[in-house]
Amino acid sequence: MFGLLHLAIDAILVTAFLAGMKRTTGLTPALRLIPNKDVRQLFRSYLEFGEYIFDFAVVIAGRSSSFERTH
Repeated sequence: MFGLLHLAIDAILVTAFLAGMKRTTGLTPALRLIPNKDVRQLFRSYLEFGEYIFDFAVVIAGRSSSFERTH
């Protein structure tokens, strides 16, 4: 049970990292190289979930007094 939970958390952290990388550099995995369209769509959904998690983390951090914006 804890092994599956650990893998799920790792998958969330990886997709959030990829979303942050996309936002800061514009680099994203080349999904066009995946030949199977169903698998490609699965990865697209996974990456979209990462963007949702990334946005959620930014909102939470923005509301926290532990973080401040620097420009």
